[in-house]
Amino acid sequence: MESVDMLWNGWGDPDQAAPLPEPVLGLLGELLGVRPGGSRSVTLEAVEPPASRLTEEARGAFADIVGAEHVRTDRESRIRRTRGKSTPDLLHIRSGVVGDAPDAVVRPGSHDEVVAVLRACAAHRIAVVPFGGGTSVVGGLAPHGHDGFVSLDLRRMNRLRELDTVSRTAVLEPGLRGPEAEALLAGHGYTLGHFPQSFEWATIGGFAAARSSGQASAGYGRFDDMVTALRVATPEGTWDTGRAPRSAAGPDLRQLVLGSEGAFGVITSVTVRVRPRPATRVYEGWRFASFAEGREALRALAQDGPLPTVLRLSDETETLVGLADPAAIGAGAGADTGCLAIAGYEGDTEEVTVRRERAHAALRARAGTFLGEEPGDKWDKGRFSAPYLRDALLDAGAFAETLETAAYWSRIPDLYENVRTAITTALSGAGTPPVVMCHISHVYPAGASLYFTVLSAQGDNPDAHWAGAKQAACDAILASGGTISHHHGVGTDHRPWYAQEIGPLGVEVLHAVKGRLDPSGILNPGILLPPLTSPGA
Repeated sequence: MESVDMLWNGWGDPDQAAPLPEPVLGLLGELLGVRPGGSRSVTLEAVEPPASRLTEEARGAFADIVGAEHVRTDRESRIRRTRGKSTPDLLHIRSGVVGDAPDAVVRPGSHDEVVAVLRACAAHRIAVVPFGGGTSVVGGLAPHGHDGFVSLDLRRMNRLRELDTVSRTAVLEPGLRGPEAEALLAGHGYTLGHFPQSFEWATIGGFAAARSSGQASAGYGRFDDMVTALRVATPEGTWDTGRAPRSAAGPDLRQLVLGSEGAFGVITSVTVRVRPRPATRVYEGWRFASFAEGREALRALAQDGPLPTVLRLSDETETLVGLADPAAIGAGAGADTGCLAIAGYEGDTEEVTVRRERAHAALRARAGTFLGEEPGDKWDKGRFSAPYLRDALLDAGAFAETLETAAYWSRIPDLYENVRTAITTALSGAGTPPVVMCHISHVYPAGASLYFTVLSAQGDNPDAHWAGAKQAACDAILASGGTISHHHGVGTDHRPWYAQEIGPLGVEVLHAVKGRLDPSGILNPGILLPPLTSPGA
């Protein structure tokens, strides 16, 4: 069955795109000085990519492998696979700037076809970028250093290949989108339990390649926790990793694939652990007087339990603006709202009841005020809607972008303050200060993630406007002991800071791995790996 394409110049289903309600427009004017009539997008018909550089010889080679109908060089197919979905990506595409469009879209249907396509690309010196849902927000679909490239669209590889009900594992193909995978598993009574904000459009292969983390990670774990085995196609052949749930047989090579963003190979199947579908799902809201109080309550649950399946906390600004409830944005301005936390419980009904009662006692002991199930239900209904809001904000002339990190609990307070200060200082020079919001959405016994959302006026040069703030924020993250990414990945945007995080020797190790798996350097060039700069390179 043919998958529906995402909106070419924005996020998700075109039928769900909607203008901002009047309260939000009023809030934008009050906070940012933004007025209606902002930066509307050009039409798809007005966009023209450069002529494809794919030679007839290369096209014929691809057609022999996947079939001529699965090699596309038409204008629309190429435009739809240009860049990802970060705000800078969308601003370029909405302006009709698609000079970095792929030269062709190749759609293999099997592992063997992927291997053959990669070998053909190596023979013809054509770069190749794996394409799943196209949801990268870190420049993961914009290769550097090659004159031409093909987009390797994996959507035809969308099957549940095997379900082991004894081991509770499933073998999934990489082109399955989140809802498709859940529907296939639900038919057998199981769930993966992986629901990132990109869930509706991102794919199984993308979840693995970018180390995705879902909103229910407290209960189900991150996606890389779920993976037990991987099959990878490389220009040098097939690479299989993982043959048991745990092993002491040397370093775990799965970890070289997880988070590799297509730089080492193309993931063609993922074996994941699955769980029975929960009989009960309950989401609820809690209020804390401050972000610091709420943070300590989340830490107590993460370290001493009981840990809910979903656990997240908005800071004062995010709570005030109402970002945790998109339908109420702007309604809380001027109110003393404190900080909103969402807790969710999934599983067997009796188990959920017991765990919930224990969590209530722990949260009340940490000065939490129970708000009932209504805030949780609102969050659940709107949990995938924020990217649509971002598109409408761009239409109105506002700039909206996100960044995220993680650190040990002891470093979280300084990390939070330093990143907020860095962004605010960098963007205040454009006139109206930005609105910087934050929430904790993934917790561990040793630490947590911080997810920042930034709203500002676009200014005369939105690219430069954000680039300075992004650099300041990333510098502050590393200086404060955070990782450069908790779940968005490295792409091209984070490469300089990733190099600092892993050090020169780490960079050399990764280049050595790539040199063995991809000696021609065709796999997503410029993504993930910083340039070699050490004397031993």
